[in-house]
This record gives sequence, C-alpha cells and structure tokens, in this order.
Amino acid sequence: MKPLPLHQYGLSASRLVLGCMGLGGGWNEHPITKEDVKQAHEAIESALSVGINMFDHADIYALGKAEKVFGEVLKEQPELREKIFIQSKCGIRFKESPSAPKRYDFSEEHIRRSVDGILTRLGVEYLDILLLHRPDPLMDPEEVAQVFKELKASGKVRWFGVSNMSAGQIRLLQSYCDMPLIINQLEMSLAKIGWLETGVHVNQEAAKESVFPEGTLEYCRLENIQIQAWGSLAQGVFSGRSLEGQPQSLKQTAELVQEMAKQKQTTPEAIVLAWLMAHPAGIQPVIGTANPVRIRACAEALNTTLTREEWYALYVSSRGRELP
Repeated sequence: MKPLPLHQYGLSASRLVLGCMGLGGGWNEHPITKEDVKQAHEAIESALSVGINMFDHADIYALGKAEKVFGEVLKEQPELREKIFIQSKCGIRFKESPSAPKRYDFSEEHIRRSVDGILTRLGVEYLDILLLHRPDPLMDPEEVAQVFKELKASGKVRWFGVSNMSAGQIRLLQSYCDMPLIINQLEMSLAKIGWLETGVHVNQEAAKESVFPEGTLEYCRLENIQIQAWGSLAQGVFSGRSLEGQPQSLKQTAELVQEMAKQKQTTPEAIVLAWLMAHPAGIQPVIGTANPVRIRACAEALNTTLTREEWYALYVSSRGRELP
C-alpha cells in the first residue's frame, strides 16, 4: 500500500484508526466503572497487537467518558502515550438548558475550553491532532486560526484538521491558518457511496441526487489532506448485523461481501475495509468497535487485496444499478 498522506507530515500513523466512541459505558451521566476501564484496556491492547497506533476521540463521546476511561488506561500504562497518536474533536455542543439548542461552536473561547477539557480527561499534556467536528455556520476563520496558533505555541496541540467539511470550507479556513490542516474526516463506506457517485455523475441528471460536496475528494488529494472514513464498517450491515428493513441492494451486497470473504479466507470486515483502502486517495478507515474479536477481524484488511473487477462488483452492487 502507498504511504498515507499523514506520513508526509512525519506522523507514522497506522493504516487503520480505532474509533473510541464506544468506550466509557454509554451516553449518560453514570460514573465509569471497573468494567468500563477493563473494556478500554482490552480494546487498546487488541488494537496495538494488530499494529493500530492511532485512536480517535471527540469531547462529546459518551459525554466525555470515552476520553476519561482512555485516560485511566494511560494512567496505568503511562509508557503507552509516546507510542500512540491521539486525535480528538470539538465543536458540537448539546442542549445545556431548555433555551439553548444543540449547536456548533467554533468560537475561540469554546475551542480553548474544549481542548483543556480533553487534555484533563485523557490525562495527557498534548493532543497529536485536534479536529473541528462539524461545520459551524458562524465560524470566524480568523478567530479559529488565532486559537489554533495559541494551542500550537503552547504545546497543547501539535496538528489540526477538520471533519465533515467541503473543499470550500477547508480552503476558507486554511487561508487564515499558518499551519496546514492535515485531516478531513468524512462518512464513507460501502453503504455510503456519495463520495464516489458525485464523481461518476458529472454531467448527468443523476448529479442532482448527490449530497457529497463536489471536488472535496480531489481537493484533499491535491493538498495532501488525509481523508479519514468514519462509519467505515457501515454499522456492521455487511458483517453480521440484521438486514431486516435494509434496501435490497445492501442485502445483495452483504451476500457478495460474505462470498468474497469466504473465497479469500478472510473476514467480511476485511473485505469492506480493503474496498475503501483500495481507492488511490489513501483513505484511512476509522473502525468504531471496542470488541477485540472485531478489531482483529478488521486488521485482516491489511493483508487483503481486491482486483479492479472485485472492487467494481462491490460498488455496483451497493449502488443497486448498473453504472451509466
């Protein structure tokens, strides 16, 4: 496989990222338990055992408990910190009072406060990468650039990126930032193929159905921005989850994934992730599971290759109709 765009910045990150949203015991106010810490230990150890050294967080995951339980593991194994890459996200705020709606907040004050909270919960002195979670319509790019500059100068954050942003939004923010924005995390999977359809439907009526921002994939490739895929396993729809109520195209694709996995003597997860990683953009899948068995199943993707015909067979099956 080609080096990841991240590697060009001196970050020897793994091909897969372990998403930590499932850690911490749930999205509630309950305190973390010994079982929660044990689960985190097992997930991290399983990831490291198959070569995964990058971990994805957000300040909202399990209402902050995902970072807190991860921090408990680091407290017990402090030597791990310098062996791994930790990224977290900020910018989403839930309802804090009856009159305050869920909203996005890229204000200087909120970003600064969020980073301090992330570092405290993780029990670390710095984040390798901070991502802005979802676009804030009220974003002042100059204000964001200023707080990024402060966070880097203080040593609290080493690199910056975004999540769920279009090429135009990244370009606007980058024009004010002294440092490069090195990641864009987007929903991409064999079930969410808008990132492919947008390109295929150029100069066609079907383009009206596309919601993925045109030119975003190409912009990230041109600017050496690492594309990370959240939801890369499509919530398990191709690897064992119930298919009741799913479109026929996804049911057929799940059968094809199972068939390919059997032929290649690998796991369904490996087929799904290998399909993403076969794209020349160097997509880095974020796998959102804390289950050690599934983590190991995902790692099989590193040794799984697809022919062009197999890749297209999966794509065409997922779209549910022949290519134009």
